[in-house]
Amino acid sequence: MKLFFISDIHGSLKYCKLAIDAFIKENADYIIILGDVLYHGPRNPLPEEYNPKEVAKLLNNYSNRIISVRGNCDADVDQMLLEYPCMMDYSTILYDNKRFFLTHGHIYDEEKHPNICNGDVLVYGHTHVPVAKKENGIYILNPGSVAYPKKDSPNSYGILDKGIFYIKKLNGDIIKELKII
Repeated sequence: MKLFFISDIHGSLKYCKLAIDAFIKENADYIIILGDVLYHGPRNPLPEEYNPKEVAKLLNNYSNRIISVRGNCDADVDQMLLEYPCMMDYSTILYDNKRFFLTHGHIYDEEKHPNICNGDVLVYGHTHVPVAKKENGIYILNPGSVAYPKKDSPNSYGILDKGIFYIKKLNGDIIKELKII
């Protein structure tokens, strides 16, 4: 199974379209959205092509293939537009006998871990900075941000394929990779 990870779309139709194009090109099975889907947030400027209603319509075309968690900029009203569950603070999936703890990053992150075990995988967004590392027996992954990259990082997404997590630019170029399995 091939998983496609994105975070921090913040209502940008331009970058949501580019992410969906990458998802299709990658031929992934599921889209994992790590929060901050529709609203740009009070600290951010409006993103390019800010259009949360159209972002929702685009993502709803893939609603049966989306696993999502709530970000700090997501609100109950977003669930009225999105046709997939998006209001959970975290979710977990199993992949090749590894537990992946999915969260946005405003509650749990690489500094404040949830109750997970040695060998588990923490996947979060929120910081807009890509991360792929193993620390104290825990795999820590962040695909970066689709719309608002920070700290000189590019617009990016993550792919989990055959036990390797890749962080890629929207054009498909690999930035980082980490063997998980």
